[in-house]
Parts: sequence; structure tokens; C-alpha cells
Amino acid sequence: MAQNPSSPVKPVVIGIYGIPGAGKTTLLNQLRIALGEGHFLYFEGSDEIGKLVCGGITSFQILDHKARHDFRELAISCIKDNCIAHGKTGVVTGHLMFWNEGKKSGSAVYTKSDLDTYTQILYLDVPAKEIVKRRLDDPGRDRSHVSVNHVQRWVEAEKRMLRDLCYRNNILFCAVTPSMIPKEVEHLLYDFNKHDEQHNLSNALNTLDSIPAIKSGTLGRMIVLDADRILTSQDTGDLFWKKISPLLEYGDGERPKTPVQVVFESPLGYRYDAFWQVTLLHEGRLRDDEYDSVCKDIASSVTLDGEFLNFLHLIVQQEHVTAVVVTCGLAQIWKYVLELEGLQEKITVIGGGRISDGFVVTAEVKGALVGHLKDKHHLEVCAFGNSLLDLVMLSRADKAIVVVGDEASKSNDGLKAKQCLRPSHVSPRLTTEVLPIIELMDPGFMDSLVSECGEATKLKVISADKLNPEAVKILMRPMRNANVQGPRLREAHIEEFAVPRPQGHNTTGYQLWGEDKILIVASMRGGEPMASGVNRAFGRAMFMHANQPIDLQHDHLEDRFAVILVDSVVNSGGTILDFVRHIRDLNKEVPVVVIAEVMQAECVSGGRLTAALAKYDHLQFITLRISENKYKGTGASDTRSRLFNTLHLT
Repeated sequence: MAQNPSSPVKPVVIGIYGIPGAGKTTLLNQLRIALGEGHFLYFEGSDEIGKLVCGGITSFQILDHKARHDFRELAISCIKDNCIAHGKTGVVTGHLMFWNEGKKSGSAVYTKSDLDTYTQILYLDVPAKEIVKRRLDDPGRDRSHVSVNHVQRWVEAEKRMLRDLCYRNNILFCAVTPSMIPKEVEHLLYDFNKHDEQHNLSNALNTLDSIPAIKSGTLGRMIVLDADRILTSQDTGDLFWKKISPLLEYGDGERPKTPVQVVFESPLGYRYDAFWQVTLLHEGRLRDDEYDSVCKDIASSVTLDGEFLNFLHLIVQQEHVTAVVVTCGLAQIWKYVLELEGLQEKITVIGGGRISDGFVVTAEVKGALVGHLKDKHHLEVCAFGNSLLDLVMLSRADKAIVVVGDEASKSNDGLKAKQCLRPSHVSPRLTTEVLPIIELMDPGFMDSLVSECGEATKLKVISADKLNPEAVKILMRPMRNANVQGPRLREAHIEEFAVPRPQGHNTTGYQLWGEDKILIVASMRGGEPMASGVNRAFGRAMFMHANQPIDLQHDHLEDRFAVILVDSVVNSGGTILDFVRHIRDLNKEVPVVVIAEVMQAECVSGGRLTAALAKYDHLQFITLRISENKYKGTGASDTRSRLFNTLHLT
């Protein structure tokens, strides 16, 4: 889709910050060589300012404060425009403040335009002794001597200020150490260049699709579980930060907070960018091997809830049902937890924590994963959650279980679910009338999860050929005749018969109760002729065409007594399932009757989609014939092509 030139997409512009002597220019040159200029543009901030001032940077330094501020704003605006014009990511060296030794505080030199332009900022967190040494050893720069203590104060002040500015202005911030430069910084820039919410979701869905049990095609049901405060009463994220950072952050002089809590309590909230900010915190604190070691150590200290552990071991013994752990926390910890319990081969963990994971898990991602399991893989989903971050996931699941712990949130926002008390002595989240209580290992509940999902399930189908097979043969004769097509074939679906009375005259027969409140939906193109025949019989019913489920809007279903969905042939049932799901999203209660000329037998009983359709209440099928033939018409035998004389197109 073409972009509106008046409101171009914000380009990715990455700032490299650090006090003079930290190595910004050196890193910029290293990145230019390593990454090339195919996707990136490189800017030395001071040089860009000098290009705009008559006399260069020397003249700039003698200007008054306002003039220097205006040129700084103009320079970053030119960099932004350059990135937009070339469609590339900008990498820019910049300064936050200057601080002469002996002064009580530094002088900030950032501008509002800087905060509006940068999407990520990397801060070179170089030890003070190293910076002092570099300043003394740099023959190309005339830099004043500064003490190690002053440099240390300067660096710490810049990190605090820059982090706060980034959190308040939706800029991702990462402090990078000399051990990360330049290789790991290259990886960060590659990721910044390509990553957005759509890319993030795509990576998460690909991970879900790669689960062996899903790829096998034998599953009928998936158990989706959050991890922290559900599988254990502990919070592994808190354990992680207490392990690596005993001196925690402090917010407004109050209780100590982990760096993650500071992020989520900032204006970033629980948005996508906040979760990536947390990932950058992990990247900035630990190298990959250190991170892995800490996660393994924490996993060994996690105590799983006994009933949930038994529950998982029972689930993994089934062929048609399995579980996946979907966590907003650190995936690596939970992979090790499952490994210690011997469950890692059967239960997949979907979560983030490192750039290399490829994605972060947000509330929206959780909901999308459940929707993907239902819509693409046609699985029944039972989800366990306990927080507002789980609400979308729980709302989209077929069965939703709210796990109530000692510090449970009290909001359920109208969610239709049940609650599981863990441990069993805690108080219910809401009244049992609102959220009925279930026992995790209750035999009836377990049976509902491990029972067969497809093979023993049948749809509610009325088949005319079972009631009066000879009559159906007569009705379907023109429909099965390959020489009948076009208008004659369409008319065969809507033929009228008068009802003779004994007195010698005809009558119109019975009228459908609530006929004016019926909605007839013709699934295009194949369902249109038969739908017209149904509409001829129920002349007062509302009639509409639908190429896809989204064509049905809330207004179409409002105050409807029932929906009659008409298609010519139902093979796998996938199209019907999409329509029924959409209808149920708009109206939970309206009865749906599917009318078809032919239904394939496997769809009626035992097919992959059978269970997905059978779970819906107030859903019934009416067909002239159930066919054992799995052949799907093509060319001259394709029903839709015969109906509309488009055989030459197929």
C-alpha cells in the first residue's frame, strides 16, 4: 500500500551515545565496515551540525545557546529526512550533556527533535579508567584532563537521564559494554533494522507451527499455559534480577524495584516496546553464556505446583492432546525447568528474553497464538492464565481457566471462565456464580481434556437421503447430470411444487415461525442457487451474499431468530467453520443451520474439523446427501463451475 506522503512512516534512527572518549566515532566506523551501506546510513553528529553552519563546527561553538540549539534540531531533522528519502536505517553519534570538572552538574545538549527522531539509543558504558586513558592517548583531539571520579559521575548521570528520557519518549535504550563491541552491537542493529510488531508476531507463529505434535496432524486439543504464578507460586523474573542485581532499582524513594518493574511502571506500560526494552536490559547485563548459566541456576530453584506437575505428566502421555507454555517471561528458565522434570521433549516453551529468541510475548501475541491454533490448525484450546496479560488469550480459548493465587488480580472484564485455586486454600477471585471452581485433577475435568477430540464426535446432521433416498435421487438427478449446467442447473435448486388440496385447489402450505427474523446467507458462488431456493420457500427472510465471513457484520445478525448458511458442497468443513466462528464472535446464541446439497462423510464424523464444528451449540446441518466419495470436483466436474458456465476457466 502506498504511503501518504504527508505523513511518512517514522524511520529507524539509532543513536550511539557516550561521553567524549567512550569510542562513539570508532564504533561508527567499525559498523560502517561491518554492516555496509545497503541498509544503513551513518552520521557523525558533530559533522552534520558543522555542515549547516558557515565556518563549520568551530563557528558553531561560539554561537549563543539558542542558535546552537536551533542548529542541533535542524541537523537531526536533516538526518531523519535523509533516512526517509533513502529508505534506510540511520546510525548517529550524539551527545547528551557536557560536564566540566568542578561544576555541580552537566549541561544538557539534547533537543526535543532528538527525542522525536530516535527509535533506539545505545549507550557506550565504558569504565571510567578506560575513558580517561583514551582521552590522554588520543592525539587527534584536544581534550582536557578529567579525573576518574568525575568521569564515573558523568557516565552514571548520563545513563540515568538517558534511560528516563527513553522510557518517557518511547525510545528503546540499551547500555553496551566494551565486551559487546562491535560484534554484538552489529546483531542489535540488524534486529533494529527489521523488527516490528508484525515481524515479531510472524516469528512467534512460526515457532508455534514448528511444534512436532502440531506438524504430525494427530492433535485435536492443545493446552496453553502461562508459567509464573501458575505452574509455580514463584516469579522467575524477580528471581532472575535478584540473582544478577542484588542492589535493585529504586522508584521515587519507595520500595526497591527490579529494572523490569521500572520499565512496566513507566509510560511504556505493557506495550510491545516495553517487552523489547526488557529484552535489551537482559542483553546489556549478561552475555549469552552468562545468561544461560543464570537461567539454569534459577530453574534449579523453582518449585513446581504438585498438581500442575501431575497434570502435565498426564497430558504428555496422550496422543491427541499436548501442552505448550506461553510466557511473557524468560523462556530459557522454563525450558530448563521442564528439562529437570523430563518434560522438555513433549512440551514446547514459547517466550523471549534474548534478541536471539526472535520475538517477545505480549498479551496480543498470546491471544494471536490461541487464535492461530483454532483457525489454522483447527484445534480445541484450553487456556490457563491469571493476569490481565492473559485476558486476550483466555477470551479466545474454547475453555478458559483462571488460576487464582495468593495475590491474584481481581479483574476479569466479563470473561466467561472457570477458576482453579492454587493452592486450594486461597480465596476465590470472584463469586463461584461468576467463575465456577474446578479441581485440576478432578476426574471429570481431566476426562474432558484427555478424551478423544475427533474420532468419536459427530455433527448434528439431517440427511434427506437417509429419510427418503428415492425422492432424493429424483431431486438430485439434474444436479448430478454433467450435461446440465448454467441456468438449468441453478433452477434445479429452486424448483417450485404446488401443494394440491382435496377440494381441488392448491395451497401454499405452512409458514415458518419467525420467518421475518431469519437471515439466509448464500456462500458465494456455489451456495447462491440453493440459497435462492431456500429464500423462495421463506420469502419473508432476509437474504444476503457472503464471499467471506467478514462480509457478515453485527447489524446483519442483530435481532435475528436464526441464520441459514447455504453452500453447494461441504468437503472438509473449513469454510463453514470460518463462517460459524465469525457468527459466534458477533452473536453467541443465534442458532445456525447449514444447508448443503452434499456433505463429505469424513466431515460429518471423524474428520479433522469435526470436533471444532461439533463443539458449537445451536448448530445443525441439513443435506440432501452424505457422500463417501472424497473426490473433489475439478474441471468439468466442479459444481461451482457448472453452475455458472465457467468450466473453461478451470
